[in-house]
Amino acid sequence: MDAMTAVATETRAIPRREAAAIQDRVLRFVEWLDQYGETSYDHQSFFASNLGRGAKALYYRKPILGTIAVAPMIFAEAFVPSARCVFWIKQRFPIADAHYAMGFVFLSKALGDDLYYRRAVHFLQVLMKTRSSGFDHYCWGYPFHWETRDGTMRAGTPLITTIPYVYEAFLEVFGIDRDAKWRDIMRSIAEHAYHDYHDINTSANGSSCSYTPDPSDPAGVINASAYRAFLLTRAATDFSEEKYRAVAERNLDFVLESQNDDGSWYYSTDGKRDFVDHFHTCFVLKALAKIEALTGNRECTRAIEYGIRYYIQNLFDTEGLPKPFSRRPRLTVYRNELYDYAECINLAVLLQGRFPALDLALSRLLDLSAWQKRDGSFRARKLLLGWDNTPMHRWAQSQMFRSLCLFLYEASRQK
Repeated sequence: MDAMTAVATETRAIPRREAAAIQDRVLRFVEWLDQYGETSYDHQSFFASNLGRGAKALYYRKPILGTIAVAPMIFAEAFVPSARCVFWIKQRFPIADAHYAMGFVFLSKALGDDLYYRRAVHFLQVLMKTRSSGFDHYCWGYPFHWETRDGTMRAGTPLITTIPYVYEAFLEVFGIDRDAKWRDIMRSIAEHAYHDYHDINTSANGSSCSYTPDPSDPAGVINASAYRAFLLTRAATDFSEEKYRAVAERNLDFVLESQNDDGSWYYSTDGKRDFVDHFHTCFVLKALAKIEALTGNRECTRAIEYGIRYYIQNLFDTEGLPKPFSRRPRLTVYRNELYDYAECINLAVLLQGRFPALDLALSRLLDLSAWQKRDGSFRARKLLLGWDNTPMHRWAQSQMFRSLCLFLYEASRQK
């Protein structure tokens, strides 16, 4: 194994100056959030309206005509990103609320300030009110209709890529106040994840889970199974419930079996979405890292080592900064993505000290001077020309906030 993926024996100490600079950025962001509010436009705002969804649906059915139909949205996304306000409205996003809740928990523990714990509780109270309707257990999805290649996914459809974050948010707050109602909601979320998604067997030991509870969902999305494997492993530990673990292990085996020989994962095994991108790779790796921490699974360790080697060698540009794709699905209209930065920081903190090249990437990425605006918010994307400065809680203000607060918390534990 080369130095790129060598496991370090000691965790890299975080310099105090580095932690102080990040604390300043985080507190500036909190001031901005107080002023801006908890709703925002989104990455999908261009395609959330009936007009936008219709254009996208046409693109999936008839690519040539569809390309003409979506061209105005793609142009606006590339050159006039603030035009989102013309296409759709500001909304609240459960996945962002969960990230904010976790971020404020980490900030409370890092700084010893109860005010931030109360902010976290606020976001949990919001999540209790915004759960998806029509389901026996607590669950959440997007607040907009989402056009996919398989048809329209209605607003509120639960997503296995959202549910684990909400579970973790309730878990983190429960870890502080031990309030039984949070634990009851965690159990309800786990029951939803266990019962409401279906599995398709992919081998004797592996199963791919559906992205949504829709019985027609074809499954095959690798990060979806990684998310469910982590959530049910976490719930099996929290509630001593072996039925969760049994399903989690089959989903985990699917993820492990789907890793390519070079260490990468395609987005899906459906033969159509075989792109490899930055933040979805992070999603898979961080799920494996969390499962490894809970179980000591050596197959996870092996997959992480191969995955990190590919990640470092293929998903960073010549300047050592996160690049969106190593294998593109289409033409992109941006150079760098805030979401990639946020997930890279998160992954690097989770695996800190194990991979020197990843530790170096973390140090490089923590210089966010080009990304944080004067008002405290973060730029969304570096475009081919200029920046997308539209603040979007789901894409990825909340993810960056949580990652930086996690960094601060881990730094505080090293004192």
